[in-house]
Amino acid sequence: MIMLMHATGHRWSQGGIESHRMFCLCPDTPTRQQSAFMFGTAYKQSCVLSVSELLNGYPEPVFYDVFLVIQKPQEDKRLHAVPLLNINQQFNGQFTNQGSSMNNWYLTRRLMLVDTLSGREKSLSSSPKVIRVASNIKIGFQLVTNTQKGQVYPPLMTVTYSDILVTDPTTQTVTVSFSLEYTMDQEEARVKTDIALGVLGGMAVVHSLLKTASWKRRIASPLIDLQTIMKFLVFYAGDLANVFFIITVGTGLYWLIFFKAQLFVSVLLPLPAQEERFVVYVGCAFALKTVQFLHKLFVQLSVDIFFIDWERPRSKASKHVEGSGEAKSQASPVSIWRTYFVANEWNEIQTIRKINPTFQVIAVLFFLEVVGFSNLALRDPSSDLHPSPEAYTPPYSLILRYGVASAMWLCIGLIQVRTCILKDKQPVSLCHLWCFTLLLLSHRCFGYYIHGRSVHGHADTNMDEMNTNLKREAENLCGQRGLLPNSDTQTFQISITNRLRAQYDRIIEPINWRSGPSRLVDASANPCEQSTKAYHTMNRFLGSVIDHAHREMDYIVKDKLLFERIIGMEFIEPLDKSIFYNDDSHSFADVLFYGNEAVLLIFDTLFFCVVDLGSQNFILAAVLTYLQQLVFRLIRNGMGRRNLASKTLVDKRFLI
Repeated sequence: MIMLMHATGHRWSQGGIESHRMFCLCPDTPTRQQSAFMFGTAYKQSCVLSVSELLNGYPEPVFYDVFLVIQKPQEDKRLHAVPLLNINQQFNGQFTNQGSSMNNWYLTRRLMLVDTLSGREKSLSSSPKVIRVASNIKIGFQLVTNTQKGQVYPPLMTVTYSDILVTDPTTQTVTVSFSLEYTMDQEEARVKTDIALGVLGGMAVVHSLLKTASWKRRIASPLIDLQTIMKFLVFYAGDLANVFFIITVGTGLYWLIFFKAQLFVSVLLPLPAQEERFVVYVGCAFALKTVQFLHKLFVQLSVDIFFIDWERPRSKASKHVEGSGEAKSQASPVSIWRTYFVANEWNEIQTIRKINPTFQVIAVLFFLEVVGFSNLALRDPSSDLHPSPEAYTPPYSLILRYGVASAMWLCIGLIQVRTCILKDKQPVSLCHLWCFTLLLLSHRCFGYYIHGRSVHGHADTNMDEMNTNLKREAENLCGQRGLLPNSDTQTFQISITNRLRAQYDRIIEPINWRSGPSRLVDASANPCEQSTKAYHTMNRFLGSVIDHAHREMDYIVKDKLLFERIIGMEFIEPLDKSIFYNDDSHSFADVLFYGNEAVLLIFDTLFFCVVDLGSQNFILAAVLTYLQQLVFRLIRNGMGRRNLASKTLVDKRFLI
């Protein structure tokens, strides 16, 4: 409790909480004024007053002595004089209290709010030329280090006076403010943050080196060149972004939980000036995560993909030859519409995510603004989600605001990921149903393989035969779907040899007819014919490789070692034979949005929080985040559609 004693001549009186009105010249309601003396509430009130009002309301100065009332259970009240730091205090012509060194401060005990008397001339009835106003009054409390029972040092009151030269009292104004500030030593928190940043940053370097080594092996390049260094920096940017993200989210949740839920005061929020370092960490996390996201997007838009069609003509059509009178049998062509259908299905799932972005934005906004979780970010100890409209609303803490927003976004996102219907098996079933094999090469000599060769021999059939085939498969009356006999494994990670990749490049070159003719096709043919011939050549070549028809480009099937799966790197380099690794985790989703949900979720979280920290507006942050998601989804869909058409020969006009 703060007690204020004031004197005019020899008259003294005292007041309790009501003395706030004497401290602050700004008018306000009693309820809001009461909030100034709730411990831990960052109270600040400012207003603009007319000079004429001050002249009429304060004809003579009133001096105040401030005391802190201390009362323990079953003990009498004791008064503790509150020291006053006058910023305008001068000694030998120098301002002694404006330096940062406390040793040079000169503390006093008495203050005044308005002085309209000292600036008068000749007589008390004359108008003052200069008035002095306490334009800024601040009461500061500092928490005792390592206290668990809310012990604080004696408060310090700081006052700054402003001298107003009176020329036209009716038009002149002065800005005054009153605030309460609660601080604690933040050095221990900074040290712990630096330690966490150093340890996790070192781990990020090691992880980035492993990813760079894995990338070098997957592109079959042993040289360390400029491209290798750039790749390492990109990998390190993504890992370092995760480090900053973990530290900032952990810091935000720490202050949110321990400040709002403490029964006895043990921590106090950092001051706004002390939050600048935290904001820098958030900005670094967002910038680095943006680099990682754009790199992921570029890789997905340049992946090599090809559909191997296993369907073969199954019937003969009789064709009458004019002039001979004979009927010549001819195989009926395989329908191209199956290829278009599979390509369209793959095109549609390129931007599918494990969460619903629209629901994510709406749900986060609902809990923050409607339910009222945003009120947890106010700089007061209250955890009320719906404070009274008449109550004082303190400013927001950037750390708490980030902690609430990031926790809300991550929680709703993780719940969606946990409860989503798995879609990674859809391409596998689709490939088998339509008798297609999908080959994906995310690196020069590494990629993914989805085996879809139908166990029934044909997929282009009528409804009755299709139902019969599915029934036979359900009753185990036919072979299994896997690549190997008596196996159900249809998805693989593949590490191919340089020889196989070189042959793949020689065949695939004419598909992009602008690259120039290839020696495998007729240079005089038009681009469409070149692409068609190259497609059939590639289809036959890859099909024969899968059937072990090329001894010099053969492959083996094996399981990955546990450590290989953990670090994401293959220990064996494919020199003579390619290696197909059994992959039950369907990691081919890495070339889709679906398999990169962690990167997308963190990027969206940081984007939302960065916009909010800059604007202090959750609604604006939600709208801009939704627009950002929409723009990148359109970019990924449009450019991914173009890449799909150029790599698989599917005319983009047939891609919906």
